[in-house]
Amino acid sequence: MRTAVFSTKSYDRLFLDPMAKEAGHELIFLEPRLVPETAILAQGATAVCAFVNDQLSATVLERLAAGGTKFIALRSAGYNHVDLAAADRLGLRVGRVPAYSPFAVAEHAVGMMLTLNRKFHKSFNRVREGNFSLEQLLGFDMHGKKVGIIGTGQIGLIAARIVAGFGCEVLFYDVRENEECRSIGRYVSMDELLRESDIITLHCPLTPETHHLIDCDAVEKMKHGVMLINTSRGALVDTQAAIAGLKSSKIGYLGLDVYEEEADLFFQDLSDKIIQDDQFTRLLTFPNVLVTAHQAFFTRNAMEQIAKVTIGNLNCFERGEKCENEVAVKK
Repeated sequence: MRTAVFSTKSYDRLFLDPMAKEAGHELIFLEPRLVPETAILAQGATAVCAFVNDQLSATVLERLAAGGTKFIALRSAGYNHVDLAAADRLGLRVGRVPAYSPFAVAEHAVGMMLTLNRKFHKSFNRVREGNFSLEQLLGFDMHGKKVGIIGTGQIGLIAARIVAGFGCEVLFYDVRENEECRSIGRYVSMDELLRESDIITLHCPLTPETHHLIDCDAVEKMKHGVMLINTSRGALVDTQAAIAGLKSSKIGYLGLDVYEEEADLFFQDLSDKIIQDDQFTRLLTFPNVLVTAHQAFFTRNAMEQIAKVTIGNLNCFERGEKCENEVAVKK
């Protein structure tokens, strides 16, 4: 089946191409993001394979459908960037990769906690320059700290197990409680989690209800000097509220692997460009902020699973079978 793969990087080819050839699919690798202006590149492709920052708005979906596309294969678990109502109206089916490596994301989140706390990145740069001073590198013991985990799916559960191993007390909040989490910590209200946690890590999906979950009100309720980690979706955190929290020292440490306006920044080399996003550049001026470019998922294990499930979804569609990873508008 002819499939147009948008937002292609070298690592996408590395993992997708062999599996696609084995399954008999023809993949057309395209470097541009999928936006209204680039949708024409999928002309004649039965399926389109899209990533997290590709646009799958009604306008884009209409253009894809007009060009013969019938299936959208997402290389991601989240589907907040897809207009499912428009897809349903146009007869487009949508498949995703519901889980690729929850360990990768959870481990990255904890790695950000350790880096912000013990300042590995600063120490590394100092030693390379011959500076062996310990000034301004003081950290704290993770043992005994309260870690608040918002979102208790597989990633949140694994993150809880890791920090529990450090001797942390774990607090959970989710609209759906996970019984496996009860043996690790305790569920509390959102207000209590914000008020009591020394470290807060976000592991929930982006929905209309969770958009700007961390806003000015939420920051105000947090413990002074709290550490906030986000490896889920950028728009869970109101960037202006985070900046205000950093300026007031309410937020003592901020780790972001995602950013609400990341689409024009992440997954590309802009080292020779002037970044035009003033909020993002403001974040980078704080010494207690650590930003990684949406790499929490990026392990060999995860990439292999993404490729395997994506090709499996294409196989299901081609054979006319119901795909267990299909997402549809709720009616």
